Amino acid sequence: MSGITRIESVFARARAEGRAVFMPYHAMGFPDRAHTLEIIRTLGQGGAELFEIGIPHSDPLADGPTIQTATWTALTQGTTVKECLSMVRELRDGGMEQPFCAMTYINPLLSYGVERFVEDGAAAGIDGLIVPDLPPEEAEELEGACRRAGLATVYLLAPTSTDDRIKYVTAHCTGFVYLVSVTGITGARSELPPDLAAFVARVRRYTDLPLAVGFGISTGAQAAAVAAIADGVIVGSALVKAAASTRGLEAVDALGRELAAGAHSDRPANIDARPKGEIV
Repeated sequence: MSGITRIESVFARARAEGRAVFMPYHAMGFPDRAHTLEIIRTLGQGGAELFEIGIPHSDPLADGPTIQTATWTALTQGTTVKECLSMVRELRDGGMEQPFCAMTYINPLLSYGVERFVEDGAAAGIDGLIVPDLPPEEAEELEGACRRAGLATVYLLAPTSTDDRIKYVTAHCTGFVYLVSVTGITGARSELPPDLAAFVARVRRYTDLPLAVGFGISTGAQAAAVAAIADGVIVGSALVKAAASTRGLEAVDALGRELAAGAHSDRPANIDARPKGEIV
């Protein structure tokens, strides 16, 4: 089974069950290697169905202070791209079956070698790639390598994206489309933007791919609100902050289960039946 197929299967199952997919992010190597593996396994046991595997980079331009601090900590402890793939392989060998999407930036890929990374990533157990600073216009090499390996290529759209941009980007996505809930960087926020539903509906005009929303989600209630309008709920900073707290793994487990429960809330039966172009 290819990585794309595994991702599609997760969203198809969730859709059939009338819920969204809980998709946590974790910075690999934070707070250290052993805890990384424990955190991801714990989130998987608590309801996570698709993971963003954060590969540390020294200039994570899409990330806010929480994730920047975590990835910098991982880098200073010697976490490399190769080590991240080794952790993925260990998780797979330990029985984890949830899809893993590597979230990284273009420089680590260029340094490692794009073709080599895709090949090694697929062999380790990676199912897709999210590269925020690589626009699809410049991604021919990556997309070609991912097609050959069966990996998904996931691009980001923001509320400021024009209709022409949405049409172009979604045509290059496989697996799912990543919708940024706000214009800016990652980080937990106290409330969701009021125009999020309209943004999600606007993107639905142009694609039948699952739509996953990230940036700013930090509570079960927010996860439930996103699950009512989208197919996936992505959470990063709030979980990383929990991992850095004094309660550590216990805090991650508690928050992960709260977020999973929110994402798995029943959603409107007609969420995927709305005519494309209908704004709600």
